[in-house]
Amino acid sequence: MSTAANSSRQRTEAAEAFAGWLQDLGRDADRATSPKEDSAQADSAREQDWLRAERQQAVERVRTQAVPTGKSEDWRYTGLRSLIDQGFIQVDEPLTALTPEDIEEILVPGLDAHRAVLVNGRYSESLSDLGTLPRGVRVGSLRAMLDSDPDALQGVLTRIAGEGSHLFASLNTAAMQDGLVLLLERAALLERPIEIIHLSVGMEEPRVAQPRHLISLGEGAQAQVIERYVSLGDALYCTNSVLELALGRDAQLRHARLQQESPNAFHITGLYLSQDENSRYAGVNIGLGGTWARTDLVTRFTGEHAECDLQGLYLAGDKQLIDYHMDVRHGLPNCSSRERFKGILYGKGRAVFDGLVYVARDAQKTDADMSNRNLILSANAEVDTKPQLEIYADDVKCSHGTTVGQIEPEALFYLRSRGISAPLARRMLCLGFAGEIIDALSSEALRDYVTEQVGMRLEQAPLD
Repeated sequence: MSTAANSSRQRTEAAEAFAGWLQDLGRDADRATSPKEDSAQADSAREQDWLRAERQQAVERVRTQAVPTGKSEDWRYTGLRSLIDQGFIQVDEPLTALTPEDIEEILVPGLDAHRAVLVNGRYSESLSDLGTLPRGVRVGSLRAMLDSDPDALQGVLTRIAGEGSHLFASLNTAAMQDGLVLLLERAALLERPIEIIHLSVGMEEPRVAQPRHLISLGEGAQAQVIERYVSLGDALYCTNSVLELALGRDAQLRHARLQQESPNAFHITGLYLSQDENSRYAGVNIGLGGTWARTDLVTRFTGEHAECDLQGLYLAGDKQLIDYHMDVRHGLPNCSSRERFKGILYGKGRAVFDGLVYVARDAQKTDADMSNRNLILSANAEVDTKPQLEIYADDVKCSHGTTVGQIEPEALFYLRSRGISAPLARRMLCLGFAGEIIDALSSEALRDYVTEQVGMRLEQAPLD
């Protein structure tokens, strides 16, 4: 078969393989263009012409993009066959039967935060508890804001992510129906963190939820955000999430992300970050759940003297694949970035770390460091790690490195000789390895919770 014919076949496969992810588009378009009850609604519909144009462009990209294969460098170690074979279809309507008591088991003990809850990708007013927000802070449902005030989102929503990194970003743009919007005006201060809970509840058929989030901080604004992906039960489902972050001049955002999906779930996240002059972003990513999880972290600097700090910890055990991809582009001088990720693998767990720091010719005085360290607890665990630097400027300070190792037998023997059981000794040593990342979480309650979750996983892991 010719190269052109093969490419055409792959593009057809992409549209067919993910047709269920887009099944509600026709109905939504009909609803949007149907006669309205009043002129205000009609005005709102016309104001959303820009969004319908974005959707249509995304649909066209899906029709022309190929399904990523092992021949693609970005997907070499992350096969898609198991995801495609599930036959996921788009979530159509949100669940309304849940009560606040139903979600108590998934809350973080002692966490004091404004809470926003999405159930299967749709914002839930009844489960959320935003409380009183400071002046200049606006939080709410994407769907509601598109209906009531689309002007506030035009020119911002979809601008940061653009066409995205791959096919799944296009699928999200084409099919997005709801999500969370967090807007901070100039100099606004959100001292109490906002917790975004993505709650997945099993349905009769395998479903995919595609929430779209937008967080925008104006000049000098400051906020803390905690994102959590959790489930009730061990259902099979897929989350395909896109988060757009825009930090204005001198803005500061501390952002914690905890992925605890169902052990049978598939998880895809694209985080797209834009940083203006003197802005500060500190992100901590914790990956524990799912059977197949892929996270893309994409950073662009739009002003000088901006700082980006990306940290992460992942655990992968039997029947788990956890994949982190980073694309940090230094296009301007005097910016800095730090990427520090650690992984712990056991059983037949697999992990992928693929990070790129790109320094353009004009990005002099760039300061960038990337590291990936992995602890392997079993002979059958595997990690594919590839930190990369691509530098075209000559006055920079850049470094990268990776390590893969095992627990030191002497350290384990020392603890065992003092009467500590093998599972507990391993837990202690692994938590010591992971502690640097966990300690970067700004909330003490969240640090304690993550420590306990990681510790339980390690104690339950099989010993070789």
